[in-house]
Amino acid sequence: MLGREAQAIYSQAGHEILPTDIVSTDHILDITQTSQTISLLGEYRPDAVLHCAAWTNVDGAESHKLEAYRINALGTWNLAYACSLTGIPICAISTDFVFDGEKSEPYTEFDTPNPLSVYGKSKLAGEMRLRDIWSKHWIVRTSWLYGVHGKCFPDTIIKAAAKWEPGAPPLRIVADQCGSPTWTRDLAAFTLLLIERSLPWGTWHFSNQGETNWHEFARTALNLSGLGSVPTIPISSTDWRSPAPRPRKSTLHPLSIEMLNLPSPPDWKDSLSSYLKERSDKIGKG
Repeated sequence: MLGREAQAIYSQAGHEILPTDIVSTDHILDITQTSQTISLLGEYRPDAVLHCAAWTNVDGAESHKLEAYRINALGTWNLAYACSLTGIPICAISTDFVFDGEKSEPYTEFDTPNPLSVYGKSKLAGEMRLRDIWSKHWIVRTSWLYGVHGKCFPDTIIKAAAKWEPGAPPLRIVADQCGSPTWTRDLAAFTLLLIERSLPWGTWHFSNQGETNWHEFARTALNLSGLGSVPTIPISSTDWRSPAPRPRKSTLHPLSIEMLNLPSPPDWKDSLSSYLKERSDKIGKG
């Protein structure tokens, strides 16, 4: 979802892109394979690496701990080591789930992580290995990603609402988990800014501005999509049992962006509106 968005953004900016994946691509790369990772980066020697690969199935990670750590921790470790051998800067995407959600204010880059889930712990492990191995890195924590190139929350909600019929129960949506939805288009553009301007190494927070909960996020998406008449009901996390614990409030504060007087991320409602228009155009084109 993010990788394909970044390909378009970087190509439009005039950069030559070498996209990799574990399947269906000209450049096969399994980042859990150390020698393969070292070989590919050593052969092509890119000016920078954007690390989007991850195990992102939060609930699935609880029952597949080894696999989650292999991809999120070992994979990042391998990339960091391969980049260090040839001096390649790396921009790695991380998550708000490295925090426990107990802070009353949004989290800054300088707050201490305390992940609740296997997913969050494996992503934090990847951050730690990257910091240990290679100094030329940017770690970008983000939250609640959505985009046109993959399965995401607003797309799921809109599809469910489109199937709803009068008399059916309202859609049940969690309302006691807070965060900031982030459009992949905005995040991809920010990573390009980091790389092109050689901004300071270290940890950054980037999410669309503003705070919401999943129920309000859903209602906003439905209203903007012309499906506002479909009923929804807010529920608590205890009413929606899931294998992985979620942070109650994981809103990110982009303090590094503010300190360097960089452009503020767009408001989440504005970006959601832009995403929905693009989603509609994409569906219309078949």
